[in-house]
Amino acid sequence: MTVYLNGQFLALEDAKVSVLDRGFIYGDGVYELVPVYGRRPYRLQQHLARLKRSLAGIRLTNPHTDAEWEAIISELIGRMPFADQGVYFQVTRGVAKRDHAFPAGVAPTVFMMSNPLVLPSHEQIERGVAVVTAVDERWLHCDLKTISLLGNVLARQLAADAGATETVLFRNGYLTEASASNVLLVRNGVIVAPPKDNQILPGITYDVAFELAREGGLPIEVRPVSKDEALAADEMWLSSSTKEVLAVTALDGRPFYGGKPGPVFRKVHALFQASKTA
Repeated sequence: MTVYLNGQFLALEDAKVSVLDRGFIYGDGVYELVPVYGRRPYRLQQHLARLKRSLAGIRLTNPHTDAEWEAIISELIGRMPFADQGVYFQVTRGVAKRDHAFPAGVAPTVFMMSNPLVLPSHEQIERGVAVVTAVDERWLHCDLKTISLLGNVLARQLAADAGATETVLFRNGYLTEASASNVLLVRNGVIVAPPKDNQILPGITYDVAFELAREGGLPIEVRPVSKDEALAADEMWLSSSTKEVLAVTALDGRPFYGGKPGPVFRKVHALFQASKTA
């Protein structure tokens, strides 16, 4: 397997990072994951815009222009034997003596790899998936896609322990997101989701879902959603680059409103599949 590290394409086993890298010591960095369909990156410009926002949010200079990022990503995609890929890349603040303050004059570490894109199975799409709920105990800058993911890891493990796909999170009685997904609801035919504030990641697929809903003539609302309203919704979906749009049909061990994907999900899912080849 070929990966990219600091200007070089290397065999995975030859790619080495110092133990003093601030990504390893502090989780001091950001990341992105871009889905690739038929060797074509999906919404790459939106992913690069979010990367720039995350870098600015942690005060780390972007090491590449958009054109340079595109060239590196294209080269890596071309070196892979599979057509559908998930390109993961991260930027850390680099290697320096351990000290909380930012080091001066240190080059960032840039790492990139690509794996086969694993999407929901036919059974998951047709039957939906199970989730559990938990209190959102993460930090207050969830809008930055940082590699400091311990809060998300602990939340995701709650789902794994229960044999579920995701953990849906609530902070102060309001829906935020899931451990590695955005969450959308349907109430009386209206698609509803929390606003993109500091408490949720500004998901690319979240945006795509709303864009496609508008084009399909479906009503939408972006506003705070209480836990009671979320649990009483007609439909609940997860969205992410690897889940695409996925229906929730069981919640905390109980069937969720009929235990099968709803009609609004079916329509948006079909619109999303069509958008991948548009």
